[in-house]
Amino acid sequence: MAWIILVLSGILEAVWATALGKSEGFTKTAPTIVFLLGLFLSMVGLAYAMRTLPVGTAYAVWVGIGASLTVTYAMMTGSETVSILKVAFVLGIIACVIGLKLLHDS
Repeated sequence: MAWIILVLSGILEAVWATALGKSEGFTKTAPTIVFLLGLFLSMVGLAYAMRTLPVGTAYAVWVGIGASLTVTYAMMTGSETVSILKVAFVLGIIACVIGLKLLHDS
């Protein structure tokens, strides 16, 4: 259950990071509310997962999921350029997250 919560928290990290950018320095109400709610829920989930998972592994997976989803969303919406190297490096982050999960289970 901790891994499922951790993955969901990583997804929420991408949500709050994207909302933070769209809030334009907290001057836009809706993105600011999404940021605050996403941040709170993401942190609660991360804290829950850290009750049973090692802190380093949980944090690395959480950040990896959030970062890879955030940059993927930015590339898909055109707010960030797409290149073969960027895609390769994002896939590398995803591979590392999967590797941490597999190592934890062994």
